[in-house]
Amino acid sequence: AERNEPPDIDIDFEHQRREEVIQYIYRKYGRHRAALTGVVISWRPRSALRDVGRALGIDLDRIDAVSKSTQWFDGRKVSPERLSENGFDPEAPLCRLWVELTQTLIGFPRHLSQHPGGFVIARDDLARLVPVENAAMKDRSVIQWDKDDLDVLGLIKVDILALGMLSALQRSMRFVGAKLQTDFGLPSIPDGDTPTFDMVCAADTVGVFQIESRAQMSMLPRLQPRTYYDLVVEVAIVRPGPIQGGMVHPFLRNRSLPDEQIDCPEELKPALMRTKGVPIFQEQVMQIAMLAADFTAGEADALRRAMAAWKRKGGLGPFHERLVGRMVEKGYERDYAERIFKQIEGFGEYGFPESHAASFALLVYASAWIKCHHPDAFLAALLNSQPMGFYAPAQLVRDARAHGVEVLPVDVMLSQWDSSLEESTASRWPVRLGLNRVGGLQQDAVERLLAARAEAPFASPEDLARRAALDAGQLALLAQANALLSITGHRHQAAWQVAGVDTRATPMLQGTRTHESPVTLAAPAAAETMLADYRATGLSLTHHPLALLRDRLAALGVMPAHALRALRSGQLARASGLVTHRQRPETAKGVVFVTLEDETGTVNIIVWPDVAEAQRKPLLGSTLLTVYGAWQREGEGDRAVMHLIARRLVDHSSLLQGLVTHSRDFR
Repeated sequence: AERNEPPDIDIDFEHQRREEVIQYIYRKYGRHRAALTGVVISWRPRSALRDVGRALGIDLDRIDAVSKSTQWFDGRKVSPERLSENGFDPEAPLCRLWVELTQTLIGFPRHLSQHPGGFVIARDDLARLVPVENAAMKDRSVIQWDKDDLDVLGLIKVDILALGMLSALQRSMRFVGAKLQTDFGLPSIPDGDTPTFDMVCAADTVGVFQIESRAQMSMLPRLQPRTYYDLVVEVAIVRPGPIQGGMVHPFLRNRSLPDEQIDCPEELKPALMRTKGVPIFQEQVMQIAMLAADFTAGEADALRRAMAAWKRKGGLGPFHERLVGRMVEKGYERDYAERIFKQIEGFGEYGFPESHAASFALLVYASAWIKCHHPDAFLAALLNSQPMGFYAPAQLVRDARAHGVEVLPVDVMLSQWDSSLEESTASRWPVRLGLNRVGGLQQDAVERLLAARAEAPFASPEDLARRAALDAGQLALLAQANALLSITGHRHQAAWQVAGVDTRATPMLQGTRTHESPVTLAAPAAAETMLADYRATGLSLTHHPLALLRDRLAALGVMPAHALRALRSGQLARASGLVTHRQRPETAKGVVFVTLEDETGTVNIIVWPDVAEAQRKPLLGSTLLTVYGAWQREGEGDRAVMHLIARRLVDHSSLLQGLVTHSRDFR
């Protein structure tokens, strides 16, 4: 009763249908009664450095170098070290002014943006309640107030959010239905599938919703989820709240114990026994407050609000004496009461509602089942739903090929716009990469290509250019991506033939053909092919870059990823790989987690804060990173969790001969 407010409503839709849903709401309620929530974007260190630097006339490339070297974890300040390492004198008047103005600007409102899907809907004319303006995007309206102001004002907000995995699941199920020649949907996925849970317990979860991150993969072998509710817990436990509150290790310890051996007060068993005596969810914290400290429902809801306001530090302070004091009065040991409050404080950082975790766990299981039984459909769907998830397409393709999926290259004679499955008698159909993988190639050009191909196959690049009305740039993109292989031969031959096509011919000459003596060119070398593949499509089906460098790396004492797994804990080791991920969670107290990939697998690197600060440049700037350190192994067999503890970092990006890849860096 004390809430006296409308509920918080979030609805997730497939991300490619977001605009469809947004326009439906505008049509249903009218543009005069519905508008997207505003979001006030403030200057952050990087954006402030760039804008102030431009205003002061500093060279743009040098501004870019300083801003890129400034990371989110440096806080709301500009370090003199970042200026020095990029060739600036921090004491120079211009630099001091640059830093001073940047510090002044950080946190100041920069511009008004729009929420990705938060709608304010009014009974009457919305403009009588809040100022409304047309958004930059066509057919959209946005209010001029920030989303965080709506609770204070009592305005209802409905979040219409896009979820990439819903798109990937929908596409996956269409592919599976085509393979099985039946209608296939979520109800078609059987419950409690043992092979699926075996795969999850082995942390073989690249691409699987919510449990594909490095932290989740480290937890899965220890938690060993075997039921749907285990997945509910798995989704929620690898979060800042449970980690900050010290709940992870007690839960893992209690998980193997019979219920009667778990140390949990009788009064709290209704709230805690489903999670082995440890609070994992927001709802349990509210239950504890009501059962152990006699909070009223209204007081418990006020506690929930304080936990939800995790951005405002110290929001739980006023509840300390009320909760701990009442628990002590009721006979609980003060140490136990303080431990409970510390766990609640963890939720002040980030707590997960059980209902949210339960709905996510349904998608976890569905995506895991499809990956387990139809990895071909899963890969094609993930590629068609990019950008999403934790992994880039190159890593998704490598993982699928390791699971026996054949991946076929882009081909103007066979590829569609999206990646597709090619019918086969085998249980796993080959995945044909789509023409959308060719960087810079527009969809309207591909639609013309597909329409022309439906009439007749292409005889030559010139025939393709004429019938699909492609210009020289579009032909060159296809040649660079080796998508003309079936009509020209290798990439060098394609580039030569494309160069001889005059796409500017007048309509009178459209049906004529140019004639020249055929030229036979040497095929590109393996390294050249791999580099060209990455530049054109972001991945290569021929070689992994590290496979071509293996001899040079072996001379440095570097071991491949699969060989490292056989090392004993504490053994000195060297690893090298493409940097696919960098993570520095706020809960990690300055530790940076890096993932390296070579041709045999991945290596997880732990970089302690002192090493990260001393060797910041190679850590944050490398594409190819070599790590010298000590191997760490916890557990045995399938439950083993392995890392390389970094001591020395070396940037070997120069060995890649200009290959550019992009890591996915997370807070």
